[in-house]
Amino acid sequence: MNKRILGKNGLEVSALGLGCMGLSYGYGPATDKLDAIKLIRRAFELGVTFFDTAEAYGPFLNEEVVGEALAPFRQQVVIATKFGFEKGLVGLGMNSKPEHIREYVDEALKRLRTDVIDLLYQHRVDPDVPIEDVAGTVKDLIEAGKVKHFGMSEAGAATIRKAHAVQPVAALQSEYSLWWRVPEKEIIPTLEELGIGFVPFSPLGKGFLTGAINENTTFDKTDFRNVVPRFSEDNRKANQTIVEVLGNIADSKGVTRAQIAIAWLLAQKPWIVPIPGTTKISRLEENMAAADVVLSTQELTNIESVIGDITVQGARYPQQMQDRVGK
Repeated sequence: MNKRILGKNGLEVSALGLGCMGLSYGYGPATDKLDAIKLIRRAFELGVTFFDTAEAYGPFLNEEVVGEALAPFRQQVVIATKFGFEKGLVGLGMNSKPEHIREYVDEALKRLRTDVIDLLYQHRVDPDVPIEDVAGTVKDLIEAGKVKHFGMSEAGAATIRKAHAVQPVAALQSEYSLWWRVPEKEIIPTLEELGIGFVPFSPLGKGFLTGAINENTTFDKTDFRNVVPRFSEDNRKANQTIVEVLGNIADSKGVTRAQIAIAWLLAQKPWIVPIPGTTKISRLEENMAAADVVLSTQELTNIESVIGDITVQGARYPQQMQDRVGK
C-alpha cells in the first residue's frame, strides 16, 4: 500500500489506517479477542501500518488488544491512541489535566506493549483545561521519549491554532465522508495552512454508505447508533438516496460503494488518511482494496455534481455529544 505523510515532522503511515474502536466498543458486544487479533494482523498483511485506538474504547480493552496484536511487528507500524476522559469512561466527562495525561501515558504504554506512543491525540477538547497546558504536557512527553507526535480529535480551528503554536500538531482526527462534509468549510483549509494531516474516522458513514443498512435494520441494544439522530428509522429511509447514487457510481466503475467512498476521500488531499473500521475480514479486505481505486478528475466531478445536491437528514450526534465537538 502507498504511504502518506501526516504533519511536517515526517510521520509516515499507510494511505489507509485501521480504526480499531468497533472491535471493542460502540457497535455492540466486543469481538472475541482472538478474532480481533486475527483481523488486526490481517490488516498488517494487507499493507496497513497505521492503527487507531483509545483509552475510552472499552475502556482500555481496545488498547490491550491492539498492543497484543501488533507486538510481533511493533517496529513496522504506527500506533495512535487517545486520552481525555475521566477513568477512560465517556460518561464521567472529560479530563485533560496534565497529571491525568502523564498517568494515562504510563499506563497506556504497558497496555500497548511498547516504550513509545507514535501519535497521541487529545480525544476531545476539555473546556476546563487550557489547550496550551495540554499541548505543553504532550511536548514534555515527546521530549521525555514517551510520545513521538501530537494529535487532536474533533477540535475547532481556533483551538488547533493555539495548540499548534505550543507543540506542532501532526494530525487532526475528525469525521469526514461523503455524508459529512462540514470540515471542508474551515477545518481543511486550516490544516492545509498549518501543514497538519487529516485522519477521517467513519469514512463509510458508520456503515451507512456501504448499503448494508436501511430503515428496517435493527442494531444491538448497546450500539450507539441507536441514539444518533441520523440513524433514526425515518432518517435512514430518507438518506437512502445517497446510497442509491453511490451504488450507480460504483457499478459503473466495477467496484463497491465502500470503495468509492474511501477512494473519494483519498482523492481530496494527499495528506488525508482515512481509518475505516470493521469486525469482518471480508469487509477489511474490501475496504483496503479502495487504496488501489483511482478516480479521474472527470469521475470526481461527476460524483460532486450528483452527491453535492443531496441534503443528508439528521444530526450526526445527539446533542450531548455534539456539545463536545468543534470547540
